[in-house]
Amino acid sequence: MSKIRVGILFGGRSGEHEVSLLSAASVLNAIDKDKYEVVPIGITKDGRWLTAGDAENLLQGKLVIEPRHLRAGDPELTQPAAVLARGEAVVVPPEPVHRQSGLVPFQTEAALTRRAADRAINVDVIFPVLHGTFGEDGTIQGLLELADIAYVGAGVLGSAAGMDKDVMKSLFMAAGIPIVRHVTILRSAWEKEPKKVEKFVESKLKFPVFVKPANLGSSVGISKAHNRKELGPAIEEAARFDRKIVIEQGVGGKKNKAREIECSVLGNDEPAASIPGEIVPVKEFYDYNAKYLDEGSELIIPAKLTKAETKKVQELAVRSFKAVDCSGLARVDFLMDPLTRKIYLNEINTMPGFTSISMYPKLWAASGLEYSDLIDQLIQLGIERHADKKKNQYSR
Repeated sequence: MSKIRVGILFGGRSGEHEVSLLSAASVLNAIDKDKYEVVPIGITKDGRWLTAGDAENLLQGKLVIEPRHLRAGDPELTQPAAVLARGEAVVVPPEPVHRQSGLVPFQTEAALTRRAADRAINVDVIFPVLHGTFGEDGTIQGLLELADIAYVGAGVLGSAAGMDKDVMKSLFMAAGIPIVRHVTILRSAWEKEPKKVEKFVESKLKFPVFVKPANLGSSVGISKAHNRKELGPAIEEAARFDRKIVIEQGVGGKKNKAREIECSVLGNDEPAASIPGEIVPVKEFYDYNAKYLDEGSELIIPAKLTKAETKKVQELAVRSFKAVDCSGLARVDFLMDPLTRKIYLNEINTMPGFTSISMYPKLWAASGLEYSDLIDQLIQLGIERHADKKKNQYSR
């Protein structure tokens, strides 16, 4: 019986490039090699796609690309390679009549005379271990849909909605899920009338507030503003990363910090939730440094909740998963008021950190599903979802 060919797609152009490398290394180390044939596919920070040895070098931080390799159609570009960068070359998805799915690179005229199958990255399913922009926002998912390749995780809509905190919150509100008070402002409005924006925020929310780029992950660009003096710089920081800025009222007020509860969800049409865990950040909130650089943040699994609270978190996690039309996997983050113990849904992450010590797999391990088995289930869910989509009819 032939092995399933799995393309592990990692790296990318987002600010979470390094996090993606860590996640991919863990997946490559833990995946069942007896069951799967693994094809590493790397994307450099400037959007260049690499396979084989170059992808391995990218993963290990050893990649060196000479300037002569940057030209479109360079015959010495690592083969096979798929390059996705404007002005250089384009990934050409196979036409539906092709029997083999793959990503076909545009190369020189001589290369184009070869059969497409010889130049394709032929895989049965892609595991996109890409975090943040261009990997978790529906863009790579759209490419894989066009190429008719099965892939792990949420589809185009679920990924895009899960990445955009403004749209995400609108969907949660429509589903009747409790969220914190918030407002959304545009970078253009801030640039034109900053004082007016500050007054608007203060009229709607009480300090402290959290200021976030609408489309980004791993807490990049997020700041906590305790007063108006800190609000402006916080908006400036968030505006560096996105045209939409979401500003949320802090849970717990000025004197109390919100408890940060997380829950992992797994499945397609009938998702299941793990036991919840809690993060006690070493800093004032769980920002990028607290997640990846500073030591001292505490992960408590299971979270210290009552049975009723645990059930509530799991129920809300599944509801949020369905609200954004997610599939495969997601980590759902909650905030709990330490005094009232009211639970608010903070956000959903459709491609969470995936190292063996990341919260998503750790919660499933604590729920009885080990890391390698989790990888296996996710691949199968991706294949099942693709097969289900094949039932769709696209023409009369």
